[in-house]
Amino acid sequence: MNHPPLTKGNLVKRYKRFLADIVLQNGEIVTAHCPNPGSMQSCSKAGRPVLLSKHESPKRKLAYTWELYRAPHSWVNVNTLRTNAIVAEAVKTGRIPSLTGYGFLQREVTVGDSRIDLFLSGIRGDCYVEVKSVTLALKSVAMFPDAVTLRGRKHLRCLQQLTRAGARAAMLFLVQRGDVASFRPAHHIDPHYAETLQQAALNGVEILVYQTHITTKQTTVVRSLPYNLSSDA
Repeated sequence: MNHPPLTKGNLVKRYKRFLADIVLQNGEIVTAHCPNPGSMQSCSKAGRPVLLSKHESPKRKLAYTWELYRAPHSWVNVNTLRTNAIVAEAVKTGRIPSLTGYGFLQREVTVGDSRIDLFLSGIRGDCYVEVKSVTLALKSVAMFPDAVTLRGRKHLRCLQQLTRAGARAAMLFLVQRGDVASFRPAHHIDPHYAETLQQAALNGVEILVYQTHITTKQTTVVRSLPYNLSSDA
């Protein structure tokens, strides 16, 4: 997925979840929209380089949106609003082999009282895919979530209901940084989510973990990553 034109800056601080102060290269300090509801641990250190998109719409309160954060060894895609589009493009172009063979793709479908990110249908039947953006890293391990997520647990329960009804359901973790080599749930942050994820896997929900390659021009799904769901990983 191609990025829009991006403006360079350095992070001053992120606050109130959805706001970030950025100093641009010309010295101007702007407040940007931060499209990430998580804690953003390991990708919000003051002084680090960031990239912003600029929007001229008069309807917007903030002209800039925070898109990328530069960790020491990798760009990190912090804009969670682009996650589903990245995965949808990867599915359509065959970059996720286990999700090929479906001729129809729909984003954000209602299932009961939940909304699931992707619905696929074709000669292989139906498949429901929930997608989570992973930005948290501890050493070389990507982890999710970076904050307690009741909504995430609700999605896992919904996926389990779908498998019990005979449908195919998958939980896809999109790792949005290139400096990690594996994935596991963040038991130390949200043990209840980690337990629910383990139960979902036991009940037939497929666990998929894919890593992106991020440049200043585009974000591309490039490979699957190994994972370990146990608490003693």
